[in-house]
Amino acid sequence: MQVFIKTNAMKLRLIKKNKSQNWLAVRMKICSGYMSQLMNNSRGMSGKLRQRLMDIFPECMFDELFIIKKDERGAVR
Repeated sequence: MQVFIKTNAMKLRLIKKNKSQNWLAVRMKICSGYMSQLMNNSRGMSGKLRQRLMDIFPECMFDELFIIKKDERGAVR
């Protein structure tokens, strides 16, 4: 299973909070380059990082922040 950030939703949340992607990287305790990879969906997120993001945005439900992608056979990836 691969879980990715809903990029447009995340960008909108950052804009509403008047915060940057780098601010989010610092809060998540990751480097800005890794945050960039997460935001452009070239990397999936671990459970630990998903929980950190949920802690930063406690007002959001899982489905508002993340998308689960399936592989080409239709299995959850």
